[in-house]
Amino acid sequence: MSQLKPFRAYRPKPELAAQVAAVPYDVINTEEARQLAAGNTVSFLHVGRPEIDLPEGVDVHADEVYAMGVRNLQRMIGDRTLIHEGTPCLYIYQQRMGDHVQAGLVGLCSVKEYEEGAIKRHEYTRKDKEDDRTRHVTEQQANAEPVFLCYRAVPYIDSLVDKIRLQKPIYDVVTPDGIGHTVWIVSEETHIYTLNHLFDAIPAMYIADGHHRTAAAIRYGQARRAANPGGNGEESYESFMAVVFPHNQLKIMDYNRVVKDLNGLTEAAFLAKVGEAFDVAPAADRNPKAATEFGMFLGGKWYALKAKPGSFPAEDPVRSLDVSILQENLLAPILGIQDPRTDTRIDFVGGIRGMDELEKRVNNGWAVAFSMFPTSLEQLMDVADAGQIMPPKSTWFEPKLRSGLLVRLYED
Repeated sequence: MSQLKPFRAYRPKPELAAQVAAVPYDVINTEEARQLAAGNTVSFLHVGRPEIDLPEGVDVHADEVYAMGVRNLQRMIGDRTLIHEGTPCLYIYQQRMGDHVQAGLVGLCSVKEYEEGAIKRHEYTRKDKEDDRTRHVTEQQANAEPVFLCYRAVPYIDSLVDKIRLQKPIYDVVTPDGIGHTVWIVSEETHIYTLNHLFDAIPAMYIADGHHRTAAAIRYGQARRAANPGGNGEESYESFMAVVFPHNQLKIMDYNRVVKDLNGLTEAAFLAKVGEAFDVAPAADRNPKAATEFGMFLGGKWYALKAKPGSFPAEDPVRSLDVSILQENLLAPILGIQDPRTDTRIDFVGGIRGMDELEKRVNNGWAVAFSMFPTSLEQLMDVADAGQIMPPKSTWFEPKLRSGLLVRLYED
C-alpha cells in the first residue's frame, strides 16, 4: 500500500514561475547559488540556500542562515509571489530534456510507510546533512523541496496521467539549461479518488533522489509525534511532499570516476594488473555499451574493459553492480582506494558533463578516468528490495527537479 494524498500547495504566480524555479540546494555550492540568484529576488534559492543573503563567509549552519530562510519563505508568501491553492489537489510535474520526457505525480507520502519499509532507500545518509535539512524543515515548517520517488509503473496510472496532460497546464517553462518543466493541477475529485485507490495497490515506492530530504521529513515527523502522543496518525507531520514517477520513464546517467595517481605503478604495470580481472583492448568509443563494460582513459588513449566471467558474484544485487565490480576488482586492489567516500585520490563526474570532462581531468594532471555504464532502475529497486545499500555515487539522475514550483507548509 502506498499513500499519495492531495494537499494545498503554495506555488508561484504563473507569470513568476520561471523566475522562482531553482535548482535543488544540493547540486550547487553557496557561490554558485549566489551567482544564479543575482538580481532575482524571487529565486527559490533564497529559501533553499538562504546564506546567499548574508555576508560572504558566513557559516551555512549558523542560526541566522536558518532564520533568513524562514523570512524569505514568509516574504514570498506575504507578497504573493507564492499563492495558496484553495482546495487540496494532486499535481502532475513533467520534465523534458531533449527527446526524454518524464511525468510524475506530486502529493503527500507517509512517514509511517517509510518507517515500515514500504518507502525504500538505497543510499546511506550523512548525519551532518541530515541535521542541516531537518533544521530547515523544522524552522520553515515546510517541505520546501520535494523528495524524488519512483514506483514500478502501472499502465492505468500512466493512461490517467496522459489524459490529464491533454489539459492546459498551470506552468510551462524552460529553464536556462534547456529543460522544460510543465505542471498540471489534478483537482477533479474523481481523478484524485482514482489515483488514491490505484496507489493503494502499489506495494512499495523507492527513493530515487533526495535521501537527506526524506530523512529530514521523517525526523521532523517523529519529533512532532513524540511531542504529541495522543495523535491519530492523520496529523500533517505524518506525511511529506514528494514527486513520484513510474520507473520506466526515469533516466539514470553514468556516474564516472577519475583517480589522481596509479598508486606507484607505471602505466605498463598498471595495465598488466587490470588485465587480470578485465579483458583490455584499445577503444574507438569512449562510452561502454553494456553492463560489466567500462571505458578507461589513460596516457591519452581510450581502452575498453570487460569484466571477466567469475570476477564478480552475478547473483548478488550489490556486488554485481558495475560500480562494485570496478571498486572490488580495480580501484581497491590495484589503485589502493579502499573507501571511495573518504579517499581524496578519487573524484566523481556526473554523466551530464560528458566524456570530454574525463579527458580534461586526465589531461590536467589526474592519472586515469573510468567511464561507466549507467545503473538501471531495475538494479536500484532490486537492491532496495533486498534491504541493501548501493555503493556511493552509483546513480546520477537527470533532469533534476526544480524547487519552488510546489511548496508544502505543514500548517495544512
